[in-house]
Amino acid sequence: MVRGPNVFKGYWKKPEETREAFIEINGKLYFRTGDVVYMDDEGYFFYVDRIKRMINRAGYKVWPYRVENILYMHPAVLEVAVVAIPDVRVGEEVKAYVVLKPEYRGGKVKPEDIIQWARERMSAYEYPRVVEFVDSLPKTATGKIDWRLLQEQERKKVGGKQ
Repeated sequence: MVRGPNVFKGYWKKPEETREAFIEINGKLYFRTGDVVYMDDEGYFFYVDRIKRMINRAGYKVWPYRVENILYMHPAVLEVAVVAIPDVRVGEEVKAYVVLKPEYRGGKVKPEDIIQWARERMSAYEYPRVVEFVDSLPKTATGKIDWRLLQEQERKKVGGKQ
């Protein structure tokens, strides 16, 4: 949450969204950015992820950035994006879109191999249960992986439900 003279007053012609985005504490309004950050011992802040990106798997919070960072340690993984997929049993399940390094393509690595490897290195609730190999991941204009597009594709598969 942030406040200051440089923080905007609200969303244009969207009073409900404005009410949801701000919180009053001790008579002062704070804007909820939706960012997850932490402060180290020296007072430096580090950006971690977006709250909206959090996956709620059976009541446990799964942060895609953490799953991605661990998957990047796998020798076959060139790029990865982690998103939520709807699941009747646990609410949301963890899915990883993986681009393999060229030397691991052509059936040399299976999705089950990545899942088993991740299972050995992550909490029981956070490792991906679904891995999909793709040739490339969508990118934003700035070259970042566009996880939002992948997330939207997953929602469309189930008719827009979360």
